[in-house]
Amino acid sequence: MTPTALIIGGGTGIGAAVASRMASAGYAVCVSGRRRGPIEEVAAAVSGLAVSADASSPEGAQLAVDACVGRFGRLDALVVSAGAGAGAMVAEQTIERWNLVIGTNLTAPFLVCRAALPHLIESRGAIVTVSSLAGLRADPASAAYCSSKAGLVMLTQCIALDYGPLGVRANTVCPGWIRTAMADEEIDVLAARRGVDRDGAYAIAAADIPARRAGTPEEAAEAVAWLASTAASYVNGAVLTVDGGAAVVDAGTLAFAPPAG
Repeated sequence: MTPTALIIGGGTGIGAAVASRMASAGYAVCVSGRRRGPIEEVAAAVSGLAVSADASSPEGAQLAVDACVGRFGRLDALVVSAGAGAGAMVAEQTIERWNLVIGTNLTAPFLVCRAALPHLIESRGAIVTVSSLAGLRADPASAAYCSSKAGLVMLTQCIALDYGPLGVRANTVCPGWIRTAMADEEIDVLAARRGVDRDGAYAIAAADIPARRAGTPEEAAEAVAWLASTAASYVNGAVLTVDGGAAVVDAGTLAFAPPAG
């Protein structure tokens, strides 16, 4: 029987790239998100199913899972790629924006994993969550985003521990700078501040990354697809950075780097 993947947040960015990559690997793909237009476009491109649902509510999370299983009869891989940010330091952050970020980045993954687990136990399937390098390292004025993504890493590892004995694997991918619409919005702020265009701002942001560039959604999707596949059958609870080497840099030593060239 054809394996099935449910992609939460599959309408844009990394989620859309994951939908394409999973379809090319032979999965039947269900794409879910809040905005009907983008998910229908992605679903049509991969001959899959689009489900408009807000996974940050119990009803929305259950709807996405039920629609996927109702259409395809099974669930083998769940990818949670939805994300939201609300930049601010703690003293300036509002409770409304805090709750939005936590709801999208942490509560929604909890709810959709909870709804999907009975099916994943039956199929001995896999969960891959898309966290962020910001879940492992602190970013300036990003308390809500960093906290939510750090929580997502631990949620995923708790699932790996609790449900590994039942055959379910749960792993997380932590991308660094990936050129998505969400990243472009942040980069455009830097571009305006530095008086450069978007490409110039990405170059500034990547100046201390060993790869010296941002990644692509397709590069992140490759990591997600591998973790979801049987090729990663003994990988459980892992945190895989997809960041061009950014996580290994000790910022305090960069002044000692030899001149380029």
